[in-house]
Amino acid sequence: MSYQNIVILTGAGISQESGLGTFRDNGGLWAEYAIEDVATPEAFAANPRLVYDFYNMRRAELLKDEISFNSAHQALADFESHFAGQFKLVTQNVDNLHEAAGSKSLIHMHGELQKARCLFCGHISMWEDDLDEKSICPSCQDTRGMRPHIVWFGEMPLQMDDIYSLLADCDLFVSIGTSGNVYPAAGFVQIANDAGAHTVELNLEPSQGATLFKEKIYGKASEIVPAFLKGLGR
Repeated sequence: MSYQNIVILTGAGISQESGLGTFRDNGGLWAEYAIEDVATPEAFAANPRLVYDFYNMRRAELLKDEISFNSAHQALADFESHFAGQFKLVTQNVDNLHEAAGSKSLIHMHGELQKARCLFCGHISMWEDDLDEKSICPSCQDTRGMRPHIVWFGEMPLQMDDIYSLLADCDLFVSIGTSGNVYPAAGFVQIANDAGAHTVELNLEPSQGATLFKEKIYGKASEIVPAFLKGLGR
């Protein structure tokens, strides 16, 4: 079948093979931290130093020489560059591996590690250095207002109106490397189903919402994503 309007969702599983652990696996990045201590607005208000340190470590890890996009990221970028229809890549990931591989039509619904946002003026800046209470906003020049540009628990993911509109119009929805238990992303498959789209899960193992997908393929993302996209043609 030939598709004209494709929406692809990616989660932590696609970056795991690049050396970035998922926060839900044993021994993962978040294993030694309680979510409520580092990933909520309340945590940032109560102990900004701990939150800054946590995301500074995550940002530094992303900048390591050994961290690079893998063949799944590359296959998505290559497919986008040759696809004649409408294509949108929505990612739950806060890393930059999709961009590094060449993806252009991309929504980071949970924010980005390499950006910072000013609480005072709302300006969003590229940011690869450490953040702390003394960081200066490039726009308003204020201090004590720069926070990681990350969607924390209890906050609304970014560009949701755009995402819902895309899902309502798509004829193919593909979920790659997601757990299926984090909303609102876990509900995307049902919206696509309601729109009459073909829905596909590409994952290492069945997600919590696996039964909602019309097609399922399981294995390493670096293997099954390139193979699936090749099968779609252009």
